[in-house]
Amino acid sequence: MYTEKFLVKQNPKIDLAKIKTNYSGDLKSKKDANSILKENIKKMAELQDKLYAQDKFAILLIFQAMDAAGKDGMIKHVMSGLNPQGTQVFSFKQPSTEELDHTYLWRINKALPEKGRIGIFNRSHYEEVLVVRVHNLILNQKLPEQFVNDKIWDMRYEQINNFEKYLYENGTIILKFFLHISKDEQKKRFLKRIDDASKNWKFSAADLKEREFWDKYQKCYTEAISATSKKHSPWFIIPSDKKWFSRLAVSDIIISAMEKINLQYPKLSGEQLENLKNARKVLEKQ
Repeated sequence: MYTEKFLVKQNPKIDLAKIKTNYSGDLKSKKDANSILKENIKKMAELQDKLYAQDKFAILLIFQAMDAAGKDGMIKHVMSGLNPQGTQVFSFKQPSTEELDHTYLWRINKALPEKGRIGIFNRSHYEEVLVVRVHNLILNQKLPEQFVNDKIWDMRYEQINNFEKYLYENGTIILKFFLHISKDEQKKRFLKRIDDASKNWKFSAADLKEREFWDKYQKCYTEAISATSKKHSPWFIIPSDKKWFSRLAVSDIIISAMEKINLQYPKLSGEQLENLKNARKVLEKQ
């Protein structure tokens, strides 16, 4: 239901400032949304079981957002029904010294999901065209001087597009979600973290510092999403002021994508079916 609504078409001209962050469609209550989400989680688990058994495709879910937009909660609630055996979650923070000694996609390659698994990225390689750009960290990445110029971001967009196309053509289904919140909503959530003792640990002085760069981040997100939303690796801009709605929308989009690849349990040969019959006879006699 929400795939087309929030899909960023290929080669778009988007303006995040004009995209609503508090949209919830016809749904007016958290209770109704959670009821549907519960059914979606059950459906997702059924599809995951087929994905794992078929062992032909991998799913990569990428979550990007401003601070306090709800990435952690999204992963916790929407993926709650999945089998941990077929799921892997990676959070990408500031690169280590070892990671900076490699190309920026090196640590991403190491974290990619295997066939039959669902991989979840809490932040991702897109940090390389977001926080790196906002804070001019490109100078710390040991690049040859001739490549550090005003074309470097376009060059990285092309590299990312090629990388994601390669993954897609080898069986990895990529879905990228930008959890879109307003600056006012972020303020409310920061205040809640300060006022609620159980959430104090989530707040950092660095959060306030990053908030000062809000407009720069919005510009970088706009350019990055516009340049890298492709048919093989689409972006979805999810209104996230209402967490209950954003979680429902994301679950709906994931299910839709998984259904499109026609996941099925492996079909057994005649010989294998005969072996099952013989196994049953042996067990029944025991």
